[in-house]
Amino acid sequence: MAAAFICFGLLTSSRLVSAHCDTMDGPVVQDARKALETKDVTPVLKWIQVKDEKSIKLAFKKALAAQGKKQQQAAEMKFFESLVRVHRAGEGAPFTGLKPAGEVEPVIAEADKALAGGSPDDLVKMLNDTVNQGIQQRYEKVVETLKHKDESVLKGREYVEAYVEYTHYVERLQMDAEGHAAHHGENAHKRHTVQKRENGT
Repeated sequence: MAAAFICFGLLTSSRLVSAHCDTMDGPVVQDARKALETKDVTPVLKWIQVKDEKSIKLAFKKALAAQGKKQQQAAEMKFFESLVRVHRAGEGAPFTGLKPAGEVEPVIAEADKALAGGSPDDLVKMLNDTVNQGIQQRYEKVVETLKHKDESVLKGREYVEAYVEYTHYVERLQMDAEGHAAHHGENAHKRHTVQKRENGT
C-alpha cells in the first residue's frame, strides 16, 4: 500500500490542477447542484476562500431566481462556471471552461470509487502496478545502456540520460512518500548534503 500512495503523489504531481473539479460530474458541481436543490448555498462555500463568498452568493441567488424560467439552464451553468473558476483560482490553477461528465483521469475516478465503496484495494492495486512498471522500464533501460557507456561519447550520454531519468524517478517516489515537494532541486540538494554530513561522508 505504501508504494501505491507514493505513486499516487507522482502520478498527480504534474496533473493535480487538472483533477476533475472542472468537470460536470466533479465534486464542485455536484455540491453546486445540491445547493440549488436545497436552496442553501452552504455546501459550496467550502470550495472557495472567504474573500470570494460574496461573488459566489450573488451568482447563486441569480441561479435560484431563474429556476422555473426559460433562462434557468443558462443561469445555473453560469453559477457552476463562476464557482469552479473561483475555486481553481484559489488553488492557483487556470480555468478553461467546464468539461463534460466523464472527462477525468482514471486514477482520480478510481480514488473517488474507493471513497464511495469504502475500500482502497482496487486503487492500491492500480497504483502499485503503475509504479512497478515505471521502475522496471527505467531500470531495464539503464542496465542496457550501462553495457555500452564506454564505447563512445554518444553511448556514454545515452547512459547518463537513462541513469538520470531512473534516479530522478525513484527519488520523486521517495520524496513524495516523505512529504517533500522538491524534486531533485535545491531542497533535495540541501537534504542530501545534510545527510552526508551526518554520515560523515
